[in-house]
Amino acid sequence: MRLASAAPDPGTGGGGTDGLKHSNGPWTSASGTAGDLRTSTEKSRAALGPGHEGIDTGAAGLSSVAALKSVLTSWEERLQAVRDECEHLKGSLLTVAKEMGETDAAIETSFKGVDGAAKADEKR
Repeated sequence: MRLASAAPDPGTGGGGTDGLKHSNGPWTSASGTAGDLRTSTEKSRAALGPGHEGIDTGAAGLSSVAALKSVLTSWEERLQAVRDECEHLKGSLLTVAKEMGETDAAIETSFKGVDGAAKADEKR
């Protein structure tokens, strides 16, 4: 095994220039889920405003207008916070995936080809 950035073995050609490669393991999957949640949260937040258009004129004079505006503002702020946290998590989880190289998945895969691993499983 050799790091992608390591010097080449003698007689094998050029050095490694590829970046770190990793599988679509748990960290990458979690990052994608956080990104999806960020997107759906933003769509929901953006739909709140149009849903409240015309409330000032349609319900003029009702005390509930102020309450509705307060609720709208509260939900917009909450959804913005969720959206922003999901964006942060997406990046952080992807960074972990790249740094770890999806170590657990890679180790499990590497043991599948070892004869001793199958024999060890039989003894259990």
